Amino acid sequence: MNGIKGASSHSVNKLLGRKGVLWEPESFDRILRSSGDFEFRLSYIVGNPIAAGLAKGPDDYPWAWRESAQPGAAALHNCKNRTFSSGTN
Repeated sequence: MNGIKGASSHSVNKLLGRKGVLWEPESFDRILRSSGDFEFRLSYIVGNPIAAGLAKGPDDYPWAWRESAQPGAAALHNCKNRTFSSGTN
């Protein structure tokens, strides 16, 4: 992870003409222990652009994962009828 953070920090700082820390000192990840946990996290991720006001629904955000682009990956389809809040889930 340090290699990725170091290289990207250098590139971003060069592009912006600045110096300094770009990344937080630690990374954080979660182990998905069940399909329910996966669905919850996916729903949260898909809902972020909606909560931020960048899209009205999952299909309105052009950078969202699409089932047509990921054959057999129906998880986003399962999120289409969910209600996404503007708060933290």
